[in-house]
This record gives sequence, structure tokens and C-alpha cells, in this order.
Amino acid sequence: QVQLVESGGGSAQAGGSLRVSCEASGKLPSLYCMAWFRQAPGKEREGVAGINNFGSTRYYLDSVKGRFTASRDNAKNTLYLQMNSLKPEDTAKYYCAARPYSLCTRDPMNYDDWGQGTQVTVSS
Repeated sequence: QVQLVESGGGSAQAGGSLRVSCEASGKLPSLYCMAWFRQAPGKEREGVAGINNFGSTRYYLDSVKGRFTASRDNAKNTLYLQMNSLKPEDTAKYYCAARPYSLCTRDPMNYDDWGQGTQVTVSS
């Protein structure tokens, strides 16, 4: 089983920046996708960004393209999400997830392991 621990997040003004991190530990497969999802109150969980070991599979939610950048440090088993030009609609709890395949998908049902989430709040 894979354990995921998020850190970072917090509060920012619109137009500001935040970074969240997710460290994976435990029984890590040789190839696995790590992804960020977010969920705002009353809304479904949506895939924000995903990246595999090699960075060859990477996706972004349309509304964050050009503003958010996902990166991964395989030596540290850590996934990052740099969030720039934040908007109030980015306010949500951000979750890290992992699946034991190199292909990243946007469907949360495809992910086996989840972190506890970290809150991101953007004020106008």
C-alpha cells in the first residue's frame, strides 16, 4: 500500500501563488502515476493534473492550463503542484492520488491511494 502525505496550501489573494507537495511512501511500484485532484464544497472531485515517473504522461484541467504546473521528483517520491495566478474558483481541498500504472487518468475512480487533502483558499 502507498501512503501519501500532502503539505503546503493555505490562503492566498487572487493573482497570488501557492505550492502544494505530496510525498509518497510505502510499497511503491516501479511505474506509477501521481495526480492532483480537488473538491470544492458541493462539487464533484475533479482531476487537476497528473504526471507519471517519466513525465511522459501529463494532463491538466483546462481551467488551470497555463497557470498550474505539476512536477515530480522521483528521487524523493514527491509530487508538486505550483499554482500561479490563482483565482477564487481554485478554492478547494486538494488531494494527492496514486495509481500503479504509468498512464494517468482524470477519473478519481481509477486511483487506489489517496492523501488526506490540503485546503487551498483564494480570496478576491
